[in-house]
Amino acid sequence: MRGITVRGCGISVPDKVVTNDDLSATLDTNDAWISERTGIKERRVGGITSQMAIEAGKRALEDAGLEPSDIDIVLLATTTPDALVPGTSATVQAGIGVPGGAFDVNAACSGFVYGLVTAAGLAAVGSGRILLIGADALSRITDWDDRTMAVLVGDGAGAVVVEPVEGPGGLLSWNMGADGSLRHLLKCDHGGYLFMDGKEVFRKAVRVVVESAERAMADAGLRATDIDLLVPHQANLRIIQAACQRLGIPEERTSVVIDRYGNTSSASIPLALEDALRNGKVPDGATLLLTGFGGGMTWASAVLRWRA
Repeated sequence: MRGITVRGCGISVPDKVVTNDDLSATLDTNDAWISERTGIKERRVGGITSQMAIEAGKRALEDAGLEPSDIDIVLLATTTPDALVPGTSATVQAGIGVPGGAFDVNAACSGFVYGLVTAAGLAAVGSGRILLIGADALSRITDWDDRTMAVLVGDGAGAVVVEPVEGPGGLLSWNMGADGSLRHLLKCDHGGYLFMDGKEVFRKAVRVVVESAERAMADAGLRATDIDLLVPHQANLRIIQAACQRLGIPEERTSVVIDRYGNTSSASIPLALEDALRNGKVPDGATLLLTGFGGGMTWASAVLRWRA
């Protein structure tokens, strides 16, 4: 049996900061309205998916004390590829200097957890180390005159090194699902802009996140009291708070960065993970619950023992 451990973490966000006050200068909105409904105070915009992914990947390698030649595969979770062809992971692979394979995964905002489970499967059948990156530039597919979406999105990337180990490793359990009949609730067609039915997404997101997280914890033989830190997708602070309440996980045991970054899709969970690591909230052996949802509709949860 081969499992995985996760080591090394790095992020990249654009330099440009757009505050709620900045948006209120061109939209019929204000800081109080945005903050109360979303928890967002500012976001980073102007990123290019491949460039952010390359920077985050290099920082994760540095944090892990590894070289690009130590990596077998680059796995990029993204909904905003640089182009339809080739996959953006190939650009990232070349930019970092990894000699092995590279491929993209698109599960919207659930993409990073989908990628983590995929990496574990690759490790189980013989892969070496995998550089897992979540990167999105949602600002590119957003109508900045649409206040329902413009206030929510941001750009960013986060990366981790996934390393095979003998034995069960640190991925204790996972749960993934999708319901394609709900694609109309959150979508972006070719050449178009992001669209979201906010009320329906909110209602369904809380339900699927809670159900998925509970199943993952049950499969790991754990309860909410066993979780040291919840690392959720950062879509809306109210969704995070509702999920915490229903799961029985206090907000103080939850990593929240939505106030600084907004919704960064595939990047949001690794951004929240890196923030928790940097602030000393993830000691070796800590039990993490990663959970998210996204367009599709997709959802995914994973129970991860850090550096097991």
